[in-house]
Amino acid sequence: MEKRRMKYLAHLGGLLIILCGITLPLSSCGDDEGEVIEKTEAELAASPVILDFDAEGGSKELQITSNVVWKFDYNVDLWSRPNIHTSKGNVTVQVTADANETTAARSMILKLASEGADTIQITVNQAAGTIDEEPVEPELPDYIDPDNTDMRDLTSVQLTELMGVGWNVGNSLEAISNNGGGELSGNETSWGNPVVTKTLIDSVKAAGFNTIRIPVSWSHMFDDPATYKISYEWKLRVEEVVNYALDNDMFVMINIHWDGGWMDHTTYDQQDAINERIGIMWKQIAKFFRNYDDRLLFAGTNEVHEDGNFNEPTTEYAEVQNSFNQTFVNTVRATGGRNTYRHIIVQTYVTNISYGVDHMVIPTDDTDDRLMVEVHFYDPYELALQETDQVSLWGVANSGSAAHAGWGDEAWVDEQFGKMKTNFVDNGYGVILGEFGSILKTNPINSNYEEHVASRNYYLNYVTSAALSNGMVPVYWDNGHTGNYGYGLFNRNSGVTVHADAVEAIVSALGE
Repeated sequence: MEKRRMKYLAHLGGLLIILCGITLPLSSCGDDEGEVIEKTEAELAASPVILDFDAEGGSKELQITSNVVWKFDYNVDLWSRPNIHTSKGNVTVQVTADANETTAARSMILKLASEGADTIQITVNQAAGTIDEEPVEPELPDYIDPDNTDMRDLTSVQLTELMGVGWNVGNSLEAISNNGGGELSGNETSWGNPVVTKTLIDSVKAAGFNTIRIPVSWSHMFDDPATYKISYEWKLRVEEVVNYALDNDMFVMINIHWDGGWMDHTTYDQQDAINERIGIMWKQIAKFFRNYDDRLLFAGTNEVHEDGNFNEPTTEYAEVQNSFNQTFVNTVRATGGRNTYRHIIVQTYVTNISYGVDHMVIPTDDTDDRLMVEVHFYDPYELALQETDQVSLWGVANSGSAAHAGWGDEAWVDEQFGKMKTNFVDNGYGVILGEFGSILKTNPINSNYEEHVASRNYYLNYVTSAALSNGMVPVYWDNGHTGNYGYGLFNRNSGVTVHADAVEAIVSALGE
């Protein structure tokens, strides 16, 4: 009986507690004086309740005043959203709108609700966007009369004497992938570098470089692959980077780089088709850049060789590669205007010095003294190119060391570059050392890091100095990677010099 009574009283007590939560005045729930307790009313307000955005989008502040928990109700898949979905009390919310990429104005509702308060509707409006029309490429005549305006009366050798030391913006505008079946893709950032900026080129100029080589691929930017028609937008982008350098009063070289490797077939059976493509593509490039002055140089090809074969060329391979150079020269000159007098660059087979001396046939040119020859230099391979920590030192002073390649020291550089002077410079052809460098090895096995860096800097200085003394324009290869096994000298995002000691090793050769 007592248990049942206690159970009843407990039930009654609970009922009394529940009743005390009712907002009606009940004297039994107050104190001895009959005090009345009232429930607090929910408050919810927002300002402003209309948010207007431009087509570009962005964010705006929304002030919420409340004494209760509130939340937004909206379609999360739409173009505008708050940064806070639910909270309690007074809060400043950022409402973001995406850019309007349509040509129609648009509007949506954000509903702000809480229990016990009226729902508030926040109207978000956005202006109509505009669709940028694709630029229309002007029709340019295939040929215009020769024009020597701003084309100085300088031979190719005399021009190289003004070009100083150069730098490659490598692994950027030539970033391209061959996906098989002839399908090419890629863009400026495909190989891990950011887009090229004027800040970067300004920094390169400030560091002491006076020439920029811009490797370019074009075939991944065809409007029509069947006709090899290059996208106008891509030509405009290449022009933009060219102008970054010209605005710094630098010399600039553009080329058709690897470009998916379609030129790396130096056999008779492919000769005519490749020459035809070279002609079609260089005609477009030459016409587009025809009005630029003599600070802009064209280089026809890059490291052309029979695919997979880097050995000395056969007679067939050499003849076919020489024909590519001739087609390039003929095509550029046939566009007239300033291209009649432009300094243009042809390459040796796979840009090898000895192969050039033994197999190169200088193209015939209707314009006198405006041809240059390009070679590259990465000797010794074990130091300059091979991604191994075993070989990290250079120079005769290190011969006999386990960290030394065993060849390719100072005498080898002098011999190779001397060949270029004797066979080309002394015969009136300017020479471009279009690529050279030595990768950074942060974990050398047979020497410490500081010893490797000092040796690498000595190599860079010696090669640069020897090139200049033999009448060549040395152009350092920078692939943007500044860490282990990289050639990068600058931070491609900020333009800040990362390896100032290597930069100094190169540019200081000008004063030696």
